Amino acid sequence: MAAERPWRPARDGVQVDVRLTPRGGRDAVDGVEMLANGRAILKIRVRAAPNGGEANGALMRLVAKSLGVAPSQVRLLSGTTGRIKRLVIAGDGGALVAALEKIAG
Repeated sequence: MAAERPWRPARDGVQVDVRLTPRGGRDAVDGVEMLANGRAILKIRVRAAPNGGEANGALMRLVAKSLGVAPSQVRLLSGTTGRIKRLVIAGDGGALVAALEKIAG
């Protein structure tokens, strides 16, 4: 059985569950982690502070750059003020899943 992944197909793209660490010292994708409730998340850290949406913006730019898509293709679906967020990334679902597998390690 394949390990649970924090992404799933969505209409015209994929949805990704993320745990964001603002002021993380660097901008990086730290891999997949299982939360205590069994939910898989993609761990991401950014240098930006969580002020005025700076960390969310940095998150979306980092995800776009890591997946090779335009920043306008990444939207924050939920979790604006929380650490756990859901992103939706527009594009070819198969190519996005392959790119996510690669960056998740």
